[in-house]
Amino acid sequence: MLRFKKMGKWIEFTIQDNWSGITVDSIFREKWKAPKKFIHTFRTEKKVTVDGEPVNWDAPLATGSKVQVRLFDEETSDLKPAFLDVPVLYEDDHLIVFNKPPFMRVHPNSIEDVGTLAQAAAFHVQAQGELTCVRHIHRLDKDTTGAILFSKHSLVGALLDQMLEKREIKRTYLAIIDGIFPQKKGIFTDPIGRDRHHPTKRRVSSTGQKAITHFKTIKIDQKKRLTMVKCWLDTGRTHQIRVHFSHAGFPLAGDAVYGGRPVFKRQALHAVKLEFTHPLTGEFIVCHAPFTDNPVIFKDIDIYSI
Repeated sequence: MLRFKKMGKWIEFTIQDNWSGITVDSIFREKWKAPKKFIHTFRTEKKVTVDGEPVNWDAPLATGSKVQVRLFDEETSDLKPAFLDVPVLYEDDHLIVFNKPPFMRVHPNSIEDVGTLAQAAAFHVQAQGELTCVRHIHRLDKDTTGAILFSKHSLVGALLDQMLEKREIKRTYLAIIDGIFPQKKGIFTDPIGRDRHHPTKRRVSSTGQKAITHFKTIKIDQKKRLTMVKCWLDTGRTHQIRVHFSHAGFPLAGDAVYGGRPVFKRQALHAVKLEFTHPLTGEFIVCHAPFTDNPVIFKDIDIYSI
């Protein structure tokens, strides 16, 4: 696992025995799997040095050599930073995982849009003296809560984008279903497309995109006629969990768009766990997101065992 030292706009790491003889080109191309355009930029703009000197990208590196990489150039953003109380689940020099509260958009839809998670993230890094442009890697619906991942610079953002596309970032959700769901576990494979009668709604459609949702029943509340299920996805379609359960005749509780009873003020969906291998350090990271609002059915649920 790499250990980084941040030095202003640069980060530094030391070549260990297991990387002895490796080249800078191999680190970017094979270890980090950086896109070609990034490798070209880092080469031509001389953003990599070894022991403080210009580097030959194809020369073997010796154990103990110190590699410096310029990652934190000042990037421009139209976001207006805003202080909002959003818990941080994990943070290092490269990325942040927030625990998003309900009723908060991830990103503003217009310049006038305020109170978004992206604006809170921008304020968070600026308050720490970091001149960098944070960016969300995936989204959560406005009313969905839980773990969401942001990058702190363009290289790690590109690497995380690739990982998301390859399904190497695992997201686990807890949902409360309206009714007593009859299956203990299973998989939905119905394709999902746009609803032509509604600008933002989705529906199961034979001409839609591939969508795969795994689910497992966790708890049933017979009195309230509610079922808690754990879900994890092989695809990332808009409203995927909400659409699949609604199509099965069991919409999420509180989900007015897809027919759930208004027993909660929002659709009962929470991104409870986020798992991935750090694209630069190689560390395996697991983040558990505590409930930001706590419906009764969540009582006694150990999120660390999900």
